[in-house]
Amino acid sequence: MSAVAPDLDAPRPANGERFSDALTVTFGDAAASLFGTIRLGLAGGDTASGMAILFHRGEVLTVSAEGGIEAVDPSRWEGISAAGIDAETIEPLRAWRLHFAGEEIGLDLELEATGPACALEARDPVARAGGMLGFEQPLLAQGVADVNGQRLKVSALGQRGRSWGDPDWSRITRTRVAGVWLADHTLTLSAIARTGDEGHGREAISAAILGADGCAEIADPRISTTFDADGRQRRAALELWPDDEKPPIRAEGEVLCGTTLDLGRLRLDCAFVSWRVDGQRCVGRYDVLRREPAVDGAE
Repeated sequence: MSAVAPDLDAPRPANGERFSDALTVTFGDAAASLFGTIRLGLAGGDTASGMAILFHRGEVLTVSAEGGIEAVDPSRWEGISAAGIDAETIEPLRAWRLHFAGEEIGLDLELEATGPACALEARDPVARAGGMLGFEQPLLAQGVADVNGQRLKVSALGQRGRSWGDPDWSRITRTRVAGVWLADHTLTLSAIARTGDEGHGREAISAAILGADGCAEIADPRISTTFDADGRQRRAALELWPDDEKPPIRAEGEVLCGTTLDLGRLRLDCAFVSWRVDGQRCVGRYDVLRREPAVDGAE
């Protein structure tokens, strides 16, 4: 992973009809029992999509999704709006505003980076397997949420991620993304399985520690998951070996809340997790996106 230039904070120019770009913000406030994933996407350089998933007190609060919207100005996130989501950049890679308006639900957040953005380089096994580049950044989200007439104060740790490229879902069977949001640093892990690579230990996988002073790549990241009968993640364990000389960082997690979304040829199992890391407790995310078997080989 490497440093990120401020111009990469803006949407990327399209490179082909299947090129896509996305901005994703995830956060969790254990005190308010409020968790959320907010995503804005851009396809083909000018078509916007949006998805908002919010949980409160362990239950799904709202799922809002919309696509096929013409972007007003695809060169700026301010010109891309869908599913009630609006984003504003105050200072690239440092500060942003995020607004969501749903039915009887509203969200207004100020986002502040708590560390530098760290890029996924083209040589990374996850980048090679997934056909995507991007970066992740730890953040603090503060503001208010209006939930069925009740106003909640929000103060949450989380992540802000950017991804762009041309993923080939005829060859990708599953992607997994985990985040562990500690007070002074974030652990992040991504894994991609391609056709024939679904067995244990055969996925492309990368992980990093994101902190106030920068990021450190994990030399040997490992993840194990307990799934229920419907294939949804319930518990997970991370074992992250920074190098040959340092002991591993171990995290054990149990799902607090989650839901499954049918995205056509794809299925998203979105979950927020209570993590225990070397005696510390925190929250984070663990999402699984997979290709549905019924549409294998579809373009």
